[in-house]
Amino acid sequence: MLRRTRLAPAEKQLLARFWRSASGFWSGSSAWLAWFLVAVLIAIVILQLLTQYGLNFWNRHFFDAIDRRDRAEIVAQAVRFVPLAAASLALSVVSVWTRMTMQRSWREWLSNHLYDFWLKDDRFVRLRFTNSDHQAPEYRIAEDARIATDLPIDLVVGLLSSLLNAITFIGILWSIGGALDLSYRGFTLTIPCYLVIAIIVYSLLLTAAMALIARHLTRIIEENKRNEAELRSIGTHVRESGEGKVLPDDKRDARRVIGAALKGVIAIWRIYCWQLMRMTSVTAANAVVTPVLGLLLCVPKYLADTMTLGEVVQVSAAFVIVQGAFGWFTDNYATLADWAASANRVGSLLLALDEVDPHNNDLEG
Repeated sequence: MLRRTRLAPAEKQLLARFWRSASGFWSGSSAWLAWFLVAVLIAIVILQLLTQYGLNFWNRHFFDAIDRRDRAEIVAQAVRFVPLAAASLALSVVSVWTRMTMQRSWREWLSNHLYDFWLKDDRFVRLRFTNSDHQAPEYRIAEDARIATDLPIDLVVGLLSSLLNAITFIGILWSIGGALDLSYRGFTLTIPCYLVIAIIVYSLLLTAAMALIARHLTRIIEENKRNEAELRSIGTHVRESGEGKVLPDDKRDARRVIGAALKGVIAIWRIYCWQLMRMTSVTAANAVVTPVLGLLLCVPKYLADTMTLGEVVQVSAAFVIVQGAFGWFTDNYATLADWAASANRVGSLLLALDEVDPHNNDLEG
């Protein structure tokens, strides 16, 4: 059984407290850099979308040329591929630089803020007298603050890209896919926009499966972080004690305490492993099934000669892109849980520091 952190406030309160401090990066003296990087990232996402859109139509023209055995057109399409590939590569590299620059800047700002808040007026000394969740504050500032500022940027950029991809490429499924006529013993059933309906139903089923399987993941990750931090804290305490005169009995007691902490880490890691295995069964199955499903759904229209080979390839590629956009939640569930766990831990530390000095409980502004 997982045990909840002692007297931990509700998760919404923790996240709200985290954001109250972390959002200062976007409104203080660093705001100009933050919003400039946001603008650059948005521009990159839009340009990547246009490049991907161009590659999607390139697939159609290239495979239509292969179907016609048109050598001249095949060579022409091969030449057109070069600038599209170069643009995609360049945008990917610039995107990495921009995202990591924003992550580094936000982490630096938040870490400085947390260290100032923790050390000012000897709060780090008085903190141990509070009945709150404040264990291993140095680990929370060094590690959890890093995760809590790294992951949101990746998640938001991915979400924006997914929304734009869904809006853009669902139009291809709608226009090229059209309606599907199913006939059986003189009875004909027409399914309008059948590819759009198929992708929505399929994505909803995947999202529901992931939400059901991974509903306890945030709690598991948070407990894992707490146990890891406790093990580090005990080791640090033993080392510092060992710098003075330590009796043999004290050493044996220390070894027993470390062993118990390590056992707790391994136990929660085993639970975490099984949770990730169940989630991987969903994501891996999706990666295998989606491309094939997109092709199979196009086969009836191709055999009926109402869809060309190039259109089959184009639509199946669009099907994968739209499913990836709709499956953003499924693909990022573990990342969201990891971020929530780290943000919760930073938020609980801030609330504990608030309790130390309730009349002067933040440094924003």
